[in-house]
Amino acid sequence: QTKTGIALLYDEVSENAYDIRLKLTKEVLTIQKQDVVCVSGSDHSANHRTVTLRRQPVGGLGLSIKGGAEHKVPVVISKIFKDQAAEQTGMLFIGDAIIQVNGINVESATHEEVVHLLRNAGDEVTITVQYLREAPSFLKLPLGSPGPPSDHSSGTSSPLFDSGLHLNGNSTNTAPSSPSSPIANEPKYEKRWLDTLSVPLLMARISRYKTGTDKLRSNAFEVLALDGVSTGILQFYTAQESADWLRAMSTNISDLTLQNMKMANKCCSPSDQVIHMGWVNERLEGTDSSQLYKFKFLALKGSSFYIFSTPPVSTLDWVRAEKIYNLCEVLFKIHKLWLADDCWLQANLYLGIHQDFDLEDQRPYCFSVMVGHGKSHYFNVELGSELAVWEKSFQRAIFLEVQRTGSKTYMCSWQGDTLCFTVDFALGFTCFDSKTKNVLWRFKFSQLKGSSDDGKTRVKLLFQNLDTKQIETKELEFQDLTAVLHCIHSFIAAKVASVDPLFIDSQSIARRYMYSN
Repeated sequence: QTKTGIALLYDEVSENAYDIRLKLTKEVLTIQKQDVVCVSGSDHSANHRTVTLRRQPVGGLGLSIKGGAEHKVPVVISKIFKDQAAEQTGMLFIGDAIIQVNGINVESATHEEVVHLLRNAGDEVTITVQYLREAPSFLKLPLGSPGPPSDHSSGTSSPLFDSGLHLNGNSTNTAPSSPSSPIANEPKYEKRWLDTLSVPLLMARISRYKTGTDKLRSNAFEVLALDGVSTGILQFYTAQESADWLRAMSTNISDLTLQNMKMANKCCSPSDQVIHMGWVNERLEGTDSSQLYKFKFLALKGSSFYIFSTPPVSTLDWVRAEKIYNLCEVLFKIHKLWLADDCWLQANLYLGIHQDFDLEDQRPYCFSVMVGHGKSHYFNVELGSELAVWEKSFQRAIFLEVQRTGSKTYMCSWQGDTLCFTVDFALGFTCFDSKTKNVLWRFKFSQLKGSSDDGKTRVKLLFQNLDTKQIETKELEFQDLTAVLHCIHSFIAAKVASVDPLFIDSQSIARRYMYSN
């Protein structure tokens, strides 16, 4: 199904916006601009048209003009009156820039100068015009046909004066002049929407923010193709239109990503499937403590969480990731949601593990992935629905990896002894001597009643003895304590999910709030 609509293309350099038409299909976003095209006859000059108007006693030239050099725009035809001289030629259109009047170049002329020339040009006025494809929106030119009727430009007052030339000028001829009509063998012209840019949506990304900043564009966003081609800033007239287009484009991009994943998974073993992938913004701390954002492409595949600067296209690309982490040893955390009433919710999704992680951010829909050695990556997505998908995908990928792996063993020490600590999906926790392999202690997951750590290397695990009901404290030291704590969390969460899947779903902050709003 194809979606079409009128929008504006914003030029950040000139700070002007131009009317465009968007055409969205499943695979491509096309930007169209209006132009005047020759539909029949010999087209001497596709760009310039020279038309002779015969001034009429009633109605004059039958057109109005706007603009001028003082506004840094050409003088353009802003109205054409029905059944009067300009319309009868069939060669003039709203949006035509006037280049010459009776051979005099007026490209750099002011509004008043062009008005004076046209009003004093006699009964026959020869004008040369060229359609202004990028007419600034402040001219408020009605889009007219073709395309669906639009209220966006017509009927709105412009800051520029509209000079009517449908009144009589200094005519010396009082007899009715013959109408300005197209000659049979002259070329015929029509105003049409023409494709000017097509952006493939496969692996495309969307940004509502000014590059690298927290500044949200008002009712506007940019679409960037995989090869870096950009639509430019697409502006919409209402927040509702902007949201509808953002959602439609995001849906098409997601559908194409899903198709791509299915194709990739046909070449992968069952244990190395892609669970989810897509674009995010990663927050980077600047040298002057400013916050910078950079596009990153994330993937959950097999046993690993990947961070790329560009999407993996071939099988070889997977080894070229910027970062690769084992899924059992990462922790997903939602940071912020903007709700309907603009308040935000801090969500702590890791069960039983407390860590201060206070990050101030102007962006909604943020999550972090905490990794080994106390480090973390902080991400932002454009839509709440994307946040919900990432949350569910991380849970699924981690649970699958836990069930596939079955157990993880880490080297540790206590009081000078080198030990091994195993987290096992079926058995729970086991600690044994690394040399003799003698089991020192073993507890089920359900026996873990609490934990505390020094934030560096040492952790205390509190287990309840099933016979005495007493709490036993086990202290251990690990080289990478964070990875071990994340692993414990992953195994416990996977265990809970295998016993009570509804409990895990009930903990989904993102889905609960996004779907209720």
